[in-house]
Amino acid sequence: MAVTKILARKGRLDVGVRYVLNGDKTNEQILTASQGCSTEHAVSRMMKTKQHYRQTDGVQYYHIIQSFKTGEVTPELALEIAKAFAAEHLPGYQAVIGVHVDKEHIHAHTIFNSVNADTGEKYHSNARGYYSQIRATSDRLCREHGLSVVMESKAEKAVSYIEWLRQSKGQPTFRSMLEADLREAIEDANDIGHFFLIMEHKGYEIKHGSRLGFRLRGQPRPSGTGLGRPGGKVPGQERFMIPGRKDPLFTEDGIRAAIGGNLDAIAAGTRPAIIYRPRYQPYRRHPKYTGFMALYVHYLYLLGKAGQRQYPPKMTPHLRREIMKFESYKEQFAFLRAHGVSTAEDLSLIHI
Repeated sequence: MAVTKILARKGRLDVGVRYVLNGDKTNEQILTASQGCSTEHAVSRMMKTKQHYRQTDGVQYYHIIQSFKTGEVTPELALEIAKAFAAEHLPGYQAVIGVHVDKEHIHAHTIFNSVNADTGEKYHSNARGYYSQIRATSDRLCREHGLSVVMESKAEKAVSYIEWLRQSKGQPTFRSMLEADLREAIEDANDIGHFFLIMEHKGYEIKHGSRLGFRLRGQPRPSGTGLGRPGGKVPGQERFMIPGRKDPLFTEDGIRAAIGGNLDAIAAGTRPAIIYRPRYQPYRRHPKYTGFMALYVHYLYLLGKAGQRQYPPKMTPHLRREIMKFESYKEQFAFLRAHGVSTAEDLSLIHI
C-alpha cells in the first residue's frame, strides 16, 4: 500500500534535491535513481532547462512522496515502483528519486523539475489531476507488484498534509486533541451549558454561531510572521477550528444528542448525530370569509355540513394531578410485571 502525496515548492531546488539524495537516508545513495539527468548534476541541468525556456519564476519543483505500509515492501521494490511511476507519469521531466529507509516505514521521494525539458511547459497540479493521474498510476503500480492500495470510503476524512504526516508518525495533532477533549466533555456534561463550561475549563475559547469553533485560549492572532514571536503564528491554533465540518457529532445539535445518552449509538453508527426535523411553521390565522363565500359557509353550517372547530379541554390543576397519578401507577404496574410480583409475599422478597 502506498499513500501518495504531491507538494509544490517555490524554494531552492538544491535544498530539495540534497534532501532526497541524503546518504544517511538512502543507504549511502544506493537507493537513488534519476530521469533525464544524472544525480550528480541534477540541479544544474534543471536550472539550465528553466533558463532555456525562460521559466525561472513561480514553482521551482514538485515533490512526490510515496509512503508504503510497514513490512509490505522492500527498499529495492519501492525504488522500482518510484522509477516506473516517474517514467509513466513524468515523461520529459528531469527527476531524482530517493528511497528513505531511516524510518520504520519505507517511503520514496521524487523531485522533478517544474519545467518539461522537451516542451518547455510547466507542470500544473490540482485535485482532479491527483486522483485521475497521480493516485491512479501509483495504485495501479502497487497492484501490479502485489501490494495493497488505499480504498476510498464515504467515512474517510480529508486532512492536511501536516496532519497526515503527524498521524503517520503517531504524533498527536491539534485536531485529534480537540476531538478527544470534545468526547470527554460530552461524556461528563449534563447539558449543553455544562458542556461549554467544561470546554472553557479545559482552556478552549468557543466561537458560537451557525457552527461551533474552538481554539486554545490566549493564542495570538494570525498576524506577524515569526514562530515564537509576539504576534507570531502557532500552526493549527491561531484560528478557530470547526470540527463539525468533518464530523456532525461535533455540531451543536450532535453534541446535544450525544449528551442525551446517545454517544455510544452515534459512535456505533446506529443513530445519526443529527436528526433533521421539519422547520417550525408558525400558526396562520384562517382568512375571514366575505361576500358570497361567507354566505356559502353560513348555509353549510346551518345544514350541518360544517361544524365548529373542536378544541381539546384545558389542563386544569385537578386533571394534571390525576395524570401524574396515572403515570405513577403505570410505572408501578410495569415494575410488578417485570419482577413477576402477584402477592404481597412476592413483593417482600424483592430487595431494591
